[in-house]
Amino acid sequence: MRLKLLALWVLWAIPANAADPALLDQLDALYAKRGDAESVKALDKQVSEALKAAPDDFDLAWRKARILQWQADGATEKKLKMVLGKQTWEAGDKASKLQPARVEGYYFAACGIGSYSQAVGIMKALGDGLEGKFNERLDTALKLDATYEYGGPWLVKGRYFYELPWPKRDLDKSAEYYQKAIAKFPQSLRAHYYLAETLLKDGKAKDASAAIEKVKQGSTAYNPAEGQRVQQWAKKVDADIQEELK
Repeated sequence: MRLKLLALWVLWAIPANAADPALLDQLDALYAKRGDAESVKALDKQVSEALKAAPDDFDLAWRKARILQWQADGATEKKLKMVLGKQTWEAGDKASKLQPARVEGYYFAACGIGSYSQAVGIMKALGDGLEGKFNERLDTALKLDATYEYGGPWLVKGRYFYELPWPKRDLDKSAEYYQKAIAKFPQSLRAHYYLAETLLKDGKAKDASAAIEKVKQGSTAYNPAEGQRVQQWAKKVDADIQEELK
């Protein structure tokens, strides 16, 4: 009798049309290769098709948000960044509703709002009331797991204090959040990169130079696509720092 009840509970606990674990492994393998545009296209297509068959699958929902955020993060054209940011936000919100106790949905929703805000302009985003929506999601992610994605919630919070206009901007708090991530994940090139930008804006070019050097000399082995992207970004910041040091 107990075995029958256990079997029934297992069947009840597994959502109908749940994503195949092998498919999730395949999606993660493609995500690891996201530095390649074709891999991004393949991943986006596969996860979208899988969601048609299992629209309420949490593991698919947050993976959809993750690849959208990767694209939004790298978008240089404002309209594209705005669209991708909004899509990331929506996909993240969907994931958080499916699993309210998991960090992924809140984190990517906050990232999406951040990307969207950068695209439309921080002042407009503040005027539209996005600050509260952003912090609601991000603060939840911080409470659930601040270490997720190499301290991603810490980095996003630090970037928030960096991006805010005066008098809300707080570069000391910005650096403080980056240092939390660096203490836990010293290999994170994004953490050092963001720290360098904050220090430069704070008039500490010498310290910024030391931070950007860690990006330039750091290994990308921990997360190749991420590390390579950040090292490309670092070239301009390094040039700005060297100009300031003259």
